Amino acid sequence: MKRTITSFFLILFICSTVFSQIKVNKGIYKVNFSNTFHEPRYVSYTLFKGGGDCDRDSFRFFNDDTNLQCATDADYKGSNYDKGHLANAEDFAFDCTKDELTFRYYNCLPQTPNLNRGVWKTNETLIRKWSQTEKLYIICGGYFGNTKVGNLTVPSYCWKVVQSVSTKKVLFCGWFSNTTHATLEEISVAELEKRLKSKIILMK
Repeated sequence: MKRTITSFFLILFICSTVFSQIKVNKGIYKVNFSNTFHEPRYVSYTLFKGGGDCDRDSFRFFNDDTNLQCATDADYKGSNYDKGHLANAEDFAFDCTKDELTFRYYNCLPQTPNLNRGVWKTNETLIRKWSQTEKLYIICGGYFGNTKVGNLTVPSYCWKVVQSVSTKKVLFCGWFSNTTHATLEEISVAELEKRLKSKIILMK
């Protein structure tokens, strides 16, 4: 009887998580958003010759989609977490209108400063360098455990996959710890799917 009740509530939780997922298409990137976690599950976009020179001093994160129950400025205030871009701002700095579109709460995750300004940023720079000679498909997101800081749902890990658009070859698959000692572990897509318990949608 207890097992039946437990299974019932587990099914309810899985169903609520699935049905709370909302897809958003911003043109330059696509989002799979979870209203359960109030955070994006993942973001995908293509990149070719990324980079540029935009003045982002006036850009601020906000939510322009009323269907999404996003985190807010108040949630981040005092949390000691950065707003870590998924679709990277600098990738779209060749067009300031597109660059500004990356400043949405459904395009960021709470990341420790050591992750966001460290190994995550270093990886973004490397990928942008690759994009100068090859068009890339990028998909990245978070793995959520039970970490809550106030109203923020904080991912235990962030992940990223980079694929060549022309050859469909996976160039990079990374698992980033979202800790004060942020690390990067390069793994296979199969291993990533095993950890996420979810299929990664790549280009075919």
